[in-house]
Amino acid sequence: DTVLGRQDRGAMEGFGGVLVLSMVMLLGSYLAGSIPLFMALSEEKLQLVSVMGAGLLVGTALSVIIPEGMQTLNMAYSQGSHHSHQEGTEHTEHSHTENPVPHIIGVSLVLGFLFQLIVDQVATAMTARADVEGGRRGSVSWTATLGLVVHAAADGVALGAAATTNQTDVEIIVFLAIMLHKAPASFGLVTFLLHEGLERTRIRKHLLVFSLAAPVLALVTYLLLTLHGHGNLDTLSATGTAMLFSAGTFLYVATVHVLPEVTNVGHGHSHGGEAKAGFSKSELCMLVVGAILPLFLTMGHHH
Repeated sequence: DTVLGRQDRGAMEGFGGVLVLSMVMLLGSYLAGSIPLFMALSEEKLQLVSVMGAGLLVGTALSVIIPEGMQTLNMAYSQGSHHSHQEGTEHTEHSHTENPVPHIIGVSLVLGFLFQLIVDQVATAMTARADVEGGRRGSVSWTATLGLVVHAAADGVALGAAATTNQTDVEIIVFLAIMLHKAPASFGLVTFLLHEGLERTRIRKHLLVFSLAAPVLALVTYLLLTLHGHGNLDTLSATGTAMLFSAGTFLYVATVHVLPEVTNVGHGHSHGGEAKAGFSKSELCMLVVGAILPLFLTMGHHH
């Protein structure tokens, strides 16, 4: 029973786990998206799920993904400096002075955030252009879907990277956060497309594309990261970087997308001339619960 054999088996078991989570994610987001095709859910309820999803994304990014990514990077670079110590003492001063981890953490987070920002702006600009040209319903609906697909793809990267750490609870929390935010997203996408007047068969196609994005990317990310071999320096640093990058996208989606939409929802159709400022009490509770939940789930988690 060689070490390599054990690693291969671990990789296969890990792949099985990612495969199962990916299938559940695909089914979950497809079913959640199908709800508006069959029944109408009140806007308030959808709102609460969205707010909780946003809270979960913030909580997961800050208390699960970022610490996990940092830990993975530290492992990679402490191993790296350990190797250079063994190779010869001339490297020792060098490895003490330059620890690239803090720099990589900052860069990955910012790049993830900016990546989502740019995708968003492009999607918005395309939608606006399609609106101006008028009569081109198809392109409006595709840009909406495309924007969401890219968000979902980043979620997939987070799950795939989490799976390579072999920490089941981290995997499950990232998965939960993605599911709770994907369900309202697919629901919202279908509602938007129905509102745009698209035929149901075409809406199903859009929904399928959206539902496939995260699972496919989770599997691809997992395979790419494990192909190098477990515990490999490149794999560890790539995993850490991927997790931090996706944490940046999580934070963008939660803070720039979901929360402002929720706080502004009352401004458009105000009741009796009163515009709603900020969250309602129930929304605030859901947000706080969502953000704190990942902390409790990782409490007993020690490496």
